Amino acid sequence: MSVISGSASWYLRRLSRMGPREIGGRVSDTVRRRRWRSARPSCPSVTGARFTAALPAGALAAVPPDAAKRLVAEADRLLDGHAEFFGVPRDDLADPDWWYDPKTGRRAPWGYAFDVPYRNEEAVGDIKQIWEPSRHQYLTVLAAAYAVTGDERYAERVAQHLRLWWAANPPLRGVHWISGIELGIRLLSWVWIRRLLDGWPGAAGLFEENPVALNQIWHHQRWLAAFPSRGSSANNHVIAEAAGQFAAACAFGWFPSSARWRAAALASLERHLRGNTFLSGLNRELATEYHGLVLELGLAAVAEADAASVPVPRTIRLVLLRMTDALAAVVDSRLRPPRQGDADDGHGLIVDGAGTDRWASLLATGDAVFGRLDWWPAVTGTDVRTPLLAALVRPYGKKGTAPAVTRPARRPHHFADAGLTVLRRQGDTGEIWCRCDGGPHGFLSIAAHAHADALSVEVRHDGVDVLADPGTYCYHGQPEWRRYFRSTLGHNTLELDGADQSVSGGPFLWTRQARSRVLTADTSTWCAEHDGYGESVHRRRVELAAAARELRVVDEVRGAGRGPRRDVRLAFHLGPAVTAVLAGDRAVLTWTRDGEDRSAVLDLPGQLSWRAHRGESDPSPSSSSRGNPILGWYSAGFGRKEPATTLVGTGFADGTAEFTTVLRFRD
Repeated sequence: MSVISGSASWYLRRLSRMGPREIGGRVSDTVRRRRWRSARPSCPSVTGARFTAALPAGALAAVPPDAAKRLVAEADRLLDGHAEFFGVPRDDLADPDWWYDPKTGRRAPWGYAFDVPYRNEEAVGDIKQIWEPSRHQYLTVLAAAYAVTGDERYAERVAQHLRLWWAANPPLRGVHWISGIELGIRLLSWVWIRRLLDGWPGAAGLFEENPVALNQIWHHQRWLAAFPSRGSSANNHVIAEAAGQFAAACAFGWFPSSARWRAAALASLERHLRGNTFLSGLNRELATEYHGLVLELGLAAVAEADAASVPVPRTIRLVLLRMTDALAAVVDSRLRPPRQGDADDGHGLIVDGAGTDRWASLLATGDAVFGRLDWWPAVTGTDVRTPLLAALVRPYGKKGTAPAVTRPARRPHHFADAGLTVLRRQGDTGEIWCRCDGGPHGFLSIAAHAHADALSVEVRHDGVDVLADPGTYCYHGQPEWRRYFRSTLGHNTLELDGADQSVSGGPFLWTRQARSRVLTADTSTWCAEHDGYGESVHRRRVELAAAARELRVVDEVRGAGRGPRRDVRLAFHLGPAVTAVLAGDRAVLTWTRDGEDRSAVLDLPGQLSWRAHRGESDPSPSSSSRGNPILGWYSAGFGRKEPATTLVGTGFADGTAEFTTVLRFRD
């Protein structure tokens, strides 16, 4: 009964964040799903289909040898049946069970797709573990290995797995026909698989001459045309849906509806790329990994358009250009971007082996497509994807491709619309990089991928997390961990009265969102405040001294709000490489970078009582974690976590209070 009532209350909260148009669209979707249960049309007859979107001559020859070596090593592991998804090893990829979750040992139930309770881990398993292999991005890796080596073992494994998947997952049956983002990314994977297998004699028989493949491709596109993500859900999901639909309608344009699907998908892609992106170029979800996902999807869509000679609105290239310049602006000296908001390791297109840097790859592609600016950081790594995309995309500046835009003459440090500021100093032992968050809570009415992290900071030294954003870790099935990694206490900011700054209504829903505003943002000083605690305002000032290698953080609580004083907790989360020795209100931090010992001193506010926490999941009631059974964790990637030190200071704010923290780096 509690599960039912809990589910009902979530739906009511979710409904409250929708507008009339979205509600009407979702009602129509529900009616259509019921109708589709008994009315499943067959794929129209297709004759004379040909695949014409092959890679241009010379594209594969441009793949750097070291990138090809990494790719082949990864493909060989896959041939042996080994893979890892979200921290869980898989040794069954030679003959996978498409509905099995190795994390929980559960298997998703069979039945009409829209009846599968995919959010219920007890009934289905961890849905991310089940969905990820069926994005078929491991098959794009195998197909790419065939393309660069000509070894038919890779092509044959791809063909075997596609046929098995198509047989096991007929249209509208089972867990892989529930979510539009999964269908969209899968379609994009199939387009690239067909392209990369173009030299293999069996490629046409696997795709355009195969009625089963044609049926799957048609039903995927029909599904995406019928059930787009709507309203408050029109975030990165709708872009993946549109990009996959558009790519398939360009490369697999063999059906009577292909032209209509292509036009509708392109219009959706243009509208939502603009809607999901600030004018500064940062993604509106304020979740960095989704910036990467959307940029990858957008570049892949433009590649399909150019390969098929389909004109695209100039605004699409303009948004992708701004996103690329914004990424170049915010990364640190090791090309790592901020760890802000949710992150689920989602990629738009994978054709590279393990060890390829995602962000370096995106900047390399940006250089090839748009051209680098003088202030861009140097990219030294190599990848497979860049030369393949660059071979398809018409270079920036060619007639019809150049948006009318003035690009930044200097490296931006403040993105006013996103409320993101980067303070940085270059020293003899490396760069000090500090990201300050004074922006909107998230995107759209539900802010699905936001964290309660207003005024939080991240600090790195030569790319090493010193004051770290702990990450995301999980979405479904582990609500206590989801709450912690989204919480105010789970970030480098200040908490009042044991409450988050914003109010959560569920794992992807915020019912009240703190509002922040930036007061000062220059190259050495940042100041902002938020209203998440009612009558009490939290204001934070950060100063990065040019010569002293010193970062000063001053927190103010203005106004007592309710009663004469408020409980305060101030948290600083250290990166997993950092060791801390805490004595009173001073912590000595040490770590190693490239074999060299580094250190810093963190002087903490003396008005607070400080305690170090590491890897705690059930602290004693007397600990300063009061009511928080989890503290001291860092998630490097989705599904993975490791202990890390969190310093928590507890005390009170009487009326207006000020707390000063100073981080000094040693030479």
